[in-house]
Amino acid sequence: MLRWWPKVNAGSLRADAMAGLTGTIILVPQAVAYASIAGLPPEYGLYTAIVPVIISSLFGSSWHLFSGPTAALSIVIFATVSPLAEPGSSSYIQLVFTLTFMTGLMMLAMGIARLGFLVNFISHSVVIGFTAGAAVLIATSQLKNFFGVSAEPSASFVQTVSRFAAELPNTNLFVLSVGIVTLATGIATRRYLPKLPHMISAMVAGSLYAAVLQGVFGSDTGIATVSAIPRSLPPLSMPEVSLQTLRDLGAIALALTMLALTEALAIARAIAVKSGQQIDSSQEFIGQGLGNIFGSFTSGYVSSGSFTRSSLNYVVGGKTPLAPVFAALLLLLTLIALAPLVRFLPIASMAAVLFMVAYSLIDVHHMRSIVRTSRAESAILFATLFATLFLHLEFAIYVGVLLSLMVFLERTARPGIRKAVPAPGANSYHFIGHTTEPDCCQLEMVFIDGAIYFGAVDHVQRRLRDIDAVRPSHKHLLVLAPGINFIDSSGAELLAQESRRRRSIGGGLYFHRLQQPVVDLLERAGHLREIGPENLFAIGQDVIEAIYPRFDSEVCRTCPTRIFRQCQSVLPNGEPRGPAVVRFERRRAGSTLQADR
Repeated sequence: MLRWWPKVNAGSLRADAMAGLTGTIILVPQAVAYASIAGLPPEYGLYTAIVPVIISSLFGSSWHLFSGPTAALSIVIFATVSPLAEPGSSSYIQLVFTLTFMTGLMMLAMGIARLGFLVNFISHSVVIGFTAGAAVLIATSQLKNFFGVSAEPSASFVQTVSRFAAELPNTNLFVLSVGIVTLATGIATRRYLPKLPHMISAMVAGSLYAAVLQGVFGSDTGIATVSAIPRSLPPLSMPEVSLQTLRDLGAIALALTMLALTEALAIARAIAVKSGQQIDSSQEFIGQGLGNIFGSFTSGYVSSGSFTRSSLNYVVGGKTPLAPVFAALLLLLTLIALAPLVRFLPIASMAAVLFMVAYSLIDVHHMRSIVRTSRAESAILFATLFATLFLHLEFAIYVGVLLSLMVFLERTARPGIRKAVPAPGANSYHFIGHTTEPDCCQLEMVFIDGAIYFGAVDHVQRRLRDIDAVRPSHKHLLVLAPGINFIDSSGAELLAQESRRRRSIGGGLYFHRLQQPVVDLLERAGHLREIGPENLFAIGQDVIEAIYPRFDSEVCRTCPTRIFRQCQSVLPNGEPRGPAVVRFERRRAGSTLQADR
């Protein structure tokens, strides 16, 4: 708070109050809807949008992140906790409180340990794939409410669809018409009247239409409504921490922690790009963790950042984290004054609103972009999506994270190794990637781009051995090393071993522009002496001038290429050279070669 508190003034308070009012208007229908997804009574969505929002805003890093209940977290809670207890029952609610407490503790511990960087290893494709899968689950879970059938609830995607299909002939047309009116109103409002809150407009239209139907046809319509919300402050609650509970909920809490933190940080960073703010990931962990811990004692369930509310908070002019605080306080007043009105809301209208929520969660634009740009990321995206649909949701997150790490490790384990030649028309210590120009008969020159660590040692070793296996005369190797940004003890041992091997066959290993941290590690590991400090060349040093005398004069005597200026006049042993059979000249303006006989 101390970082942004000096920004607070009369103008920022007015702007935050207006942003908070706008956020409350959006928050009410979302909170009620998300609680229904989570298998909780609707008032628990409102409770989750009060204390956790205030705490996470005051102790987080972002100025605009708006926390609270989210659709993705709600569907994970329902899918993972419903096998342990009946949704909506007191034991189910107690498990959700305990799960929220455990998730908050994990978040707080990671924040205190400054582990915010770990979220960077959960790729964007995992989040998009999981969110899209969660959207499909949300939509399918509401099909029975939209069509007015009595299919048994299930956490399984296949069972949900099959049970709904079996009951589809028993569709209640009154209920279906309420859902269609609600959905059509929401879509039309969002498209033609974007300044109006489309969810509230849809709910109002659906509720009025349902009231007309009930007035005309009476109770025969079968239109069910949301249960009444008690008019009260968020009641105190107490998580139940026991060995059995920890065993049952540990894996779920870890999955929720990863998902919630990834969601919050992705949203905070996306808005920070526009606002110019610097986000502290670990501090955001602390804010989210404290919000969930306090929420577990005030009847809240797992919360995180909401993209819709956070974006709206920034667009309407929120200046500081006080905007979500104002929204939570206004929601508290709404809960006390207007809670009884929620009982007039038809469940079919809630289902229609959740269809709109589910549609907004499927990021088609980014999915297309990922498919066009990367096969590996596309595989991660769709694997996560299908795992979300057909596996337990906590395992779906683990699948996505594991695949992301595998792709990351596969890429880092294969540092780029590309051939090089002296730059045309330049001094002999400037090099470029290999084009169509001829090679030296004895010296192989390569760029190595990437870290040489234990995971990359095998790849680098095989590539280096292939050089003289293909062309045995290439006994000397010059590594152009500005791209080697890190080595470990295994990498240092590999370089020392390669240096010894090349000396044993009459050649040598040389490095140009090896970074100082790498040199320091080689020295600490005791391998710099084996490689030889004289074989390390800094930028600006004439590498070829130093290593040319080490070449085999007899090989140079019959070499037709003479690509170095040293080759033109003398042999490596100092003898004068005769005229070249073929002389290759480099044009200063390009890399075209001319051959003169």
